[in-house]
Amino acid sequence: MGDDLAGLIDQAWAFARESVFKLDRIIEAAAVVAAVLLAFVLWRLARNAVMKAFGDHAFVQKLSHLQLGSVAPMALTLLLIWTAQLLLGQLIKHTYVLDLSASLIAAWVVIRIAVSVIRSREIARLVAFLAWTVAALNIVGLLTPIATVLDTAVIPLGDGGISLLDIITGITTFALLIWGALVLSRLIDGRIQAIHGVPPSARVLMSKTSRIVLLTIAVLTSLNASGINLTALAVLGGALSVGIGFGLQKVVGNFISGLILLMDRSIKPGDVIEVSGTYGIINKLAARYTSVITRDGTEYLIPNEDMITQPVVNWSHSDLLVRRRVPLQVSYESDLPLAMSLMAAAAMEEDRVLKVPEPRTLLRGFGESGVDLELRFWINDPQNGVANISSAVMMRIWDKFHAEGISFPYPHMVVDLRKEAGE
Repeated sequence: MGDDLAGLIDQAWAFARESVFKLDRIIEAAAVVAAVLLAFVLWRLARNAVMKAFGDHAFVQKLSHLQLGSVAPMALTLLLIWTAQLLLGQLIKHTYVLDLSASLIAAWVVIRIAVSVIRSREIARLVAFLAWTVAALNIVGLLTPIATVLDTAVIPLGDGGISLLDIITGITTFALLIWGALVLSRLIDGRIQAIHGVPPSARVLMSKTSRIVLLTIAVLTSLNASGINLTALAVLGGALSVGIGFGLQKVVGNFISGLILLMDRSIKPGDVIEVSGTYGIINKLAARYTSVITRDGTEYLIPNEDMITQPVVNWSHSDLLVRRRVPLQVSYESDLPLAMSLMAAAAMEEDRVLKVPEPRTLLRGFGESGVDLELRFWINDPQNGVANISSAVMMRIWDKFHAEGISFPYPHMVVDLRKEAGE
C-alpha cells in the first residue's frame, strides 16, 4: 500500500511540473478566478434586482427552495468559463485548466440541484460534498488508482478479510438504501393515510409494516452489496446481539407493544383515553410511544408498554356515548321532588347533553348532613372534555336551587351529652 501511495504522489508531482507550471496554464487559471469573481458580483446584483421586483411572486418563492444561493453563482461561473474557452481556444492549443474547471463546476451544479430534494440542509450539503468528491476524483483520473489502493488495504476478519473499499462501498450503499427506504415509506404512508373507509389503527399498522419491510430489505441489500461475509460475522454478531438485546430490552418491548396495540385495535388515533391519571386524545401511535394531547394542550409521550400493562380507560372504543354522574347533597328541609326535577332540567338545558336517553336524578341515600342525590346524563363527544360539561351542569343546578330556595347543607355533627346517674 505504501509503494502505491508513493507512486501516486510521484505521478501527481510529475504532472504538475509538466502541465501546471506553464504560461498557458497560468492564463487559464487567471481566467477561472476572474470568472468566479465576476459571476458572484453579477449574481448579487441580479438577485437584489429580482428580489426587489418579484420577491413576493410564488414562482420566485419556489425557486428559493432549490438553494439558488449556491447553485446560481456556480452556474453563472460555468457560463463564463465556457465563454473563456471559446475566446482563449483561439490562442491556446489545449485549454486543460478551463476544461477541468468546467467539468468540476458542472458536476457541482448538477449534484446540488439533485440533492435539493433532501429536506435537511446539513444532510444535503454532506451528500453533495461526498458525491462531488467522487465525481472530481473521476474527472481528474484519480478515482481508479485510489480505489485500487483502498482495495489492497484488507482488514483480516475470520477466514477472510474486508478491504477499505468494501467498507466505504458498504457504508455508502447502506446510507443511500436507508434514505431511499425512508423516503419511499413516507410516500407509502401518505397514500395509506389518504385511503377512506379503513380504520385509523389499520392505516397505522400498514404504514409501520411497510416501513419495517423496506428498512429490512435495505439493510440486507446493503450487506450483500458490500461483499461482507455474513458467516464470518456470525460469532461477532451473536455477542453483540446479546449486549444489544439487554440494552434495548425496553425499546423492543415498546415496539412489540405498539404492534399489538395496532393489531388488536384497542386504541387508535383520535380515541379519548385515560391512563395513569392522564386524560386526552391520542394524537399519534409511534414505534416506541403513544402521543396523548390533554385538554390543556400538554402532549404526553406514554411508552407503548404502559398502554398494555396499565389499566386504560378508552372513552370512545366501541362508541362515543359516555355517561356522567354528578353527586350532591341537599338539606333535609328541601323539597326533594322539586330538587330532583330541577337537576334533570339543568342537564337538559346543556346542548352537549343527550336528550335520549334523558337525564335522570336518583335518591342515593340519607347522609349525616343531608340527602344524597345523583344526576346521571349522557354525552357523545368526550373528545370535547368530560369535566367541563359536568361543571357547566353543576353551575345550572346552583342557579336553579338558589332561585327555588333549595339549600345545600353545611357539614355538621350532633353530639348528645348525657349525664350519668351519680355524677
